[in-house]
Amino acid sequence: MSFHGNYMTKHINDTIKDQVLLEIKNGTKVIDAATKYNLSDKTIYGWMKRQADNTGTSSLEVAKLRRENMELKELIGIFALDKKRAEKNTRGA
Repeated sequence: MSFHGNYMTKHINDTIKDQVLLEIKNGTKVIDAATKYNLSDKTIYGWMKRQADNTGTSSLEVAKLRRENMELKELIGIFALDKKRAEKNTRGA
């Protein structure tokens, strides 16, 4: 641990940092990763802000887009199932 001003900070090894960022990139919520690794969510958000891929998109943006994409796929599945049921009921009536 080291001291910065009046605050005590701990150095996080790069392997753990990379693991945390990968989990978030794959859809883990920041707060869940913070709890799992006993970190501050502010620390993780700072890492994410500094890390960007070659398009300039941060890990946070990528994770958000992946979650939204998954939610949209689920909604499309629900609508497709409803449509199939409606067609089946129409033919059977």
